[in-house]
Formats: sequence, C-alpha cells, structure tokens
Amino acid sequence: MKIEELRSKSVKELGAELLELRKEQFNLRMQKGVGQATRVHLFKLNKKNIARVKTIITEKQAQK
Repeated sequence: MKIEELRSKSVKELGAELLELRKEQFNLRMQKGVGQATRVHLFKLNKKNIARVKTIITEKQAQK
C-alpha cells in the first residue's frame, strides 16, 4: 500500500480501509492461534499498514 494512494482517499474511504485491515489482522491472529499461520511476514506488514492509515486519518482531520 503506497502512501500516495492513501493521501488521495477521503476520511470515509480511509475508515473503510482501516476496517478491512483490522479484519485481516484478526484473521491472521486466528490462523496463528490455530497453528495455520504460514506467512508470518504479513503480521508486521499489516500492523504497519494500519499505522499508516491511522496517521493519514489524523493528518486529514487536523487540516479541517
């Protein structure tokens, strides 16, 4: 996920993106708990993407 793509989205779209990332994070945690986590690099990547989206949301809200 590129930062330019995120900056071009509205706050509502970013909220939807954040929701999708949270769902993906939950699914990854469930896979880890069951022992089916095969792509463990996705945990770190997902966490970074959530932080990026939250940062952009905060920046956009501060501009208003």
